[in-house]
Amino acid sequence: MPVTIHPTALVADGADLADGVSVGPFCVVGEHARIGARTQLLAHVVIEGHTRIGEDCTIRNFANLGGPPHHTGYKGEPTELIIGDRNLIWEHVTMHIGTPQGRGVTRVGNDGMYMATCHVGHDCVVGDNVILAHSATLGGHVDVGDFVNISGLAAVHQHCRVGRYSFIGGLAAVTKDVIPYGLVWGNHAHLEGLNLVGLKRRNFDRETIAALRSAYRLLFAEEGTFQERVDDTATTFGHSAPVSEIIDFIRADASRPLCLPDREV
Repeated sequence: MPVTIHPTALVADGADLADGVSVGPFCVVGEHARIGARTQLLAHVVIEGHTRIGEDCTIRNFANLGGPPHHTGYKGEPTELIIGDRNLIWEHVTMHIGTPQGRGVTRVGNDGMYMATCHVGHDCVVGDNVILAHSATLGGHVDVGDFVNISGLAAVHQHCRVGRYSFIGGLAAVTKDVIPYGLVWGNHAHLEGLNLVGLKRRNFDRETIAALRSAYRLLFAEEGTFQERVDDTATTFGHSAPVSEIIDFIRADASRPLCLPDREV
């Protein structure tokens, strides 16, 4: 079967298109792309980076495969995205290449369905017969076993493992490993503490971080009413600009519910 390329498509020299590949209108295929037999790129599809796609896949409009990882340490290294056979990849899906800090490759298995706007982050390993529903998201370094279903708008946190045959319900926020055959559900966010890693990355000094930690413990202690603790925190740690920012945020709209810790801080 011949390769067919629409006149409006841009296919770089060096791209490897197997027999029967179809490249539709306004697609862009990079020089390091390798596309397996009979795979179809419908319209406005972008294949970039060192990306290998298997046979008999259908990739629908505006999907972007092989883009650079959302990782601040990535400096343009030739890492990879490898996608298996017979996958159906819907509109606006994104799948990124790996990072040198991780596996160096993102792998997607065979016979999967990736619905509109879902995302497979860098260094993920996704098994066979996996379904990601609309806007489902895998953070970096996630391992997903075979026959997993991840429902719409669910998100799996970086480095989590999702066992084979498990099911993740819609809108779920998965921050811990899911056992094989398990069913997980729910997205009731609660406060886990301060974003200490982010503070350190943004060069907050030790004194500021220490004040924030002490203020946090006072603000979310069990003694007294919440309003009393807000006032006490403002009095005790008002000299700290970040603590004052938290107090101002809370006081700005008392009608708004806050994410609170679900256990003693």
